[in-house]
Amino acid sequence: MIQHFLEISFKKDGDHSPLYMQLESEIIQLICRGILKPGEALPSSRELAQSLRLNRKTVVATYEELDAQGWVEKRERSGVYVSSNLPDTSALTINQNGKKSIRSQKAAYPLLIKRPPNGASRVNPNIDIYVPGTPVPLKIDDGFPDPRIAPMEQLVREYRRFAKSRLTNRLLMYGPEQGSYRLRVELANFLNRTRGMQVTENEILVTKGTQMAIYLTAQLVIRPGDTVFVPEPGYLDANNTFKLAGAKLVFIPVDNEGMDVDRIEQLCKRKPPKMVYIIPHHHRPTTVTLSAERRMRLMNLARKYGFALLEDDYDFDYHFTSDPLLPLASLDTGGHIIYVGSFCKSIAPGIRIGFMVAPESVINEAAAVRRLIDRQGEQLLEEATAELLHTGEISRHLKKSHKIYQERLDNTCRLLRGQLGDYLTFDKPNGGLAIWASYKKKISARAVALNAEKLGLKLSDGSNYFFQPGISLPNDFIRLGYCSLDEREMASAIEIWKQALTSSGTKANNPG
Repeated sequence: MIQHFLEISFKKDGDHSPLYMQLESEIIQLICRGILKPGEALPSSRELAQSLRLNRKTVVATYEELDAQGWVEKRERSGVYVSSNLPDTSALTINQNGKKSIRSQKAAYPLLIKRPPNGASRVNPNIDIYVPGTPVPLKIDDGFPDPRIAPMEQLVREYRRFAKSRLTNRLLMYGPEQGSYRLRVELANFLNRTRGMQVTENEILVTKGTQMAIYLTAQLVIRPGDTVFVPEPGYLDANNTFKLAGAKLVFIPVDNEGMDVDRIEQLCKRKPPKMVYIIPHHHRPTTVTLSAERRMRLMNLARKYGFALLEDDYDFDYHFTSDPLLPLASLDTGGHIIYVGSFCKSIAPGIRIGFMVAPESVINEAAAVRRLIDRQGEQLLEEATAELLHTGEISRHLKKSHKIYQERLDNTCRLLRGQLGDYLTFDKPNGGLAIWASYKKKISARAVALNAEKLGLKLSDGSNYFFQPGISLPNDFIRLGYCSLDEREMASAIEIWKQALTSSGTKANNPG
């Protein structure tokens, strides 16, 4: 009997539950796995305490809790026994390592797989999951802002102020699905001022980033079998969201003026799509901007054929060479456009404040769907963000970061041309948070990325940009974020990158 308990190990630091609760959990597991049978006697509290080197009071507390929950029963002058009312279960199978597996890694029931095939199962190389205690490698990311310059002190200050105000109780209760009323008012003012839009708070839904807004749009607009036009190269997560809703994707080429509107018009004459997904400002991944002429033609096609335009304006705020073209949504008077964006690129990816702008009837339906997956946003954060918009803190941050990022863009382009000019070709973008480049001499982006990671640098492996099935997809294009590394860090990263390209024994070229 006692040998079953000797296998129990305890975590005695302050980050874990009390010892009596750990012991309680282990005994319950032994009962559930059938190792301890109904009616079987348990060791006395004194014996178990001595065997496990615990205080006897700890074991007594465990037995009392198990008795209160019905797992064990105390018999006067006899001891403690596994409850005779429990069903007998067979012991869990021992795995090859001789250790008892407690949790299965596979479901015991049929599972409807919603994840689209052909790439959706791949881990996004641009997203790092932080694990405490592990080193953080140097990384050239996909185009993220530098969280070190985010106005977190101001945001936390406002967060704490609201948390201590007379409004705290109200803000900690359920709120509107559309998001904080004050934030929607401030967002309307901000969008009208910076993007030439003419919207009210009733035409705005606050979301957790742009991705939620894309998902809600897909749920409202797309039915299984509907056609959606998407750019190629394009944005993987948007494509997979449309597939999840049952869409058939048609890929539209992207050149230096954006999506090929001639191609869209040709296809519309055969069969109009249900929706066209566009990233007109700093297209992801190529960074190109949809020309004014193509914008007007696309708007006319939407009016003529009645399809929805989903305008993803994820990083409107960063344009360096001239004033940015205003969003298509600023010209929309017919209710064709659903406009989505966020502060995830303006402030930091972890600040999950996004927005969806559409006709009021669309916003009401989107709010009803949002309620089913996420009852509402976090009101304290939304109120704090509204205050930063109202006081101009976010505008001041954008002005400050604009200058920093333009300097980092100039520095990165200078380093790339000086250090990697023999291996890489690119055009300096007019804005955005990334550079779109390609390797020369049939160099494989994936092979270079593998070499670089061995040397301590993570960078693009050339995947997740092109998606057309049945076509040999290029693997020498890469997207390089330049904002999240300062000049010293970027210099170190490019030095390692060059080593990955030139070090002996590496195979950077494509096979054959």
